[in-house]
Amino acid sequence: MEMLKEKIRQEGLVPSDNILKVDSFLNHQIDPVLMMAIGEEFARLFADAGITKILTIESSGIAAALTAGLKLNVSLVFARKKKSVLMNEDVYMTDVHSFTKNETNQVTVLKKFLPAGETILIIDDFLANGEAALGLAHLVEQAGSTVAGIGIVIEKAFQNGGARLREKGFRVESLARIASLTAGEVTFVEECVQA
Repeated sequence: MEMLKEKIRQEGLVPSDNILKVDSFLNHQIDPVLMMAIGEEFARLFADAGITKILTIESSGIAAALTAGLKLNVSLVFARKKKSVLMNEDVYMTDVHSFTKNETNQVTVLKKFLPAGETILIIDDFLANGEAALGLAHLVEQAGSTVAGIGIVIEKAFQNGGARLREKGFRVESLARIASLTAGEVTFVEECVQA
């Protein structure tokens, strides 16, 4: 998705060879025009998948999931990283390790919001090692529903998450795939193929 790649080139910061900071437009401050385009692209990519619900994880996946849900005309539910004191109903739970924050959270979704028989599109902002997507897929499995696909805004293709998900048979659609973040420069997978 060229609009997203251009935004990454202009505003993305690379503090190390493993980290891309996009907090100016994706996961702290949000560019609504870009986010609508991201939702439209996910809706286009998964238009034929029979999606009945979108699942994401708080908080950075919510904006992309919301715009995709709007375009696909389906609701979304997000897994919570911290259980609310008001969450006293039956829940699905799984542990998810965050590469960026180097912490493990027990994520939960109320069972009533993730019923059996749904066709679920998982959406997340980043794909590094695949832990969040695998955790969300585990919640879908617990619920007796089906993962139709996994939509990722930015995939760090130099890490193993994409390969892990694809090896497990998941359809993964990433809008921007990064080949490297070496020497403070963002290189996209397509640029490596062309070279």
